[in-house]
Amino acid sequence: MAATTSAPPSPAPRAGQVRARLRRARRRHHETSLGDVLTDVYVVVLFVAMYGWFGLTAVRRYLDSPAGVPGDPGERYWIAVAAALAATGLAWRILREAGPLLVSPAAQSWLFSAPVNRAALLLPRAAALVGATALGAGLLGLGAAVVAGPDRPVDLLWSALAGAASGTVAVAGAVVAQAAPRDPRWARLVDRVLLGSAGAVALLVVTGHLLDRPVPELSLPLTAAVAVLGVPVAGWAVRRAYRALGRVDRASLISGGQFAGAATSAAVLLDPTMIENLVQRRRWRSIGRVRRRPLRRGGRFAVLVGAELRRLRRHPGALPVWAALLLTMYAVAVALPASAGSWQVVLGYLAADRLTGGLRTVSRSAGLRRTLGGSDTLLRLAHVVVPAVGALVWYAATLPVVRPTVGPVDGLLLAGIVAAAYRTATRPPMRYDGPIVDTPVAMIPVDLVRRVVRGPDLVAVLVLVQLLLT
Repeated sequence: MAATTSAPPSPAPRAGQVRARLRRARRRHHETSLGDVLTDVYVVVLFVAMYGWFGLTAVRRYLDSPAGVPGDPGERYWIAVAAALAATGLAWRILREAGPLLVSPAAQSWLFSAPVNRAALLLPRAAALVGATALGAGLLGLGAAVVAGPDRPVDLLWSALAGAASGTVAVAGAVVAQAAPRDPRWARLVDRVLLGSAGAVALLVVTGHLLDRPVPELSLPLTAAVAVLGVPVAGWAVRRAYRALGRVDRASLISGGQFAGAATSAAVLLDPTMIENLVQRRRWRSIGRVRRRPLRRGGRFAVLVGAELRRLRRHPGALPVWAALLLTMYAVAVALPASAGSWQVVLGYLAADRLTGGLRTVSRSAGLRRTLGGSDTLLRLAHVVVPAVGALVWYAATLPVVRPTVGPVDGLLLAGIVAAAYRTATRPPMRYDGPIVDTPVAMIPVDLVRRVVRGPDLVAVLVLVQLLLT
């Protein structure tokens, strides 16, 4: 009887071979020529450069005008530093929540489940992400230097290097955090330090302005120090990210893909509830378990208000954001005092909208309203108490930096802010089967646009009223 020998298993393909085979497969289904791709890239770059330059020159022209010149250049510089720190902290939090390495569902199922070197597969994506982030952050730093002026080459160079280094460190650090088996403690600490530093800098500037002690301007030394220290740190962070690519698992890639898919769908369909629902689910899952405490006895209205207050206490980010918007209002009043009234309306609307979580939940769920009982008007009025009180306190706290006296226009603006937040929270679901109007510009879906601007349209009207009556 002849002995049978099994064939040796074929070796796993290399990542380069897999990518080459995918490119060949895509070319068979790809009908766009290289010239069409280059034309699209040229059009995108042209529009970005044209509108970006227009925006930079418009902001600089406003800052150089009598209405936009602040009282002290040092205060404006340090407030810009606080804004940059806050933007970096928010970007870091988004990168940490969304990935930053993302793959499509097909790649998750077929490519990243195969016995292929995962680090080699992710390396082109990571390199493209780091390069694009460094380029974009460098352009933002360059734009900030152009807006601030004067246009000295050394200022432009240091600002571009500082922006590129900061962006590279952020995205490389986010890759290292994504490769960790659990959400690392240092990753949560980074955005808290950045956001806390932004608040501390803005608070010091506002306090110095109120005490008539302006802070000195250190634009060139500070920017040069960030660039000089940031470049080697960026190189070290990129090296750490390269070593961590092999530890990125499919779970983190899938989690980031869900976030990116929800954000893309919300942007394409103009429905922010898609990304809001995902963020809310993640937030309540992060809370885990809460201590059960009975509500105080009273009427239906009082019990609902008490439940809303407890929801606010269990939502740790609502009150800090509300206080951050209050500090932002004072910082804007110091940097751009001529536009403080308009910013008071816009930021007041955002502060009230942060407290409308219960109102949004009740308005979007008919089953929840039937379970709670009572009329829809009673439920909505009970859940609008907390946003109204929050808007009243916020408006009263910011009024001294806008107007020295209280007048009828303040009551009108406050009521309008609460009404705008109410309109946004009670926005009906999106409808895509409504009438479409043919205009010389494009086809405009009337119902879709009306639902998107529900709330912000009233804010725009309030800004016009504030400019006309004050």
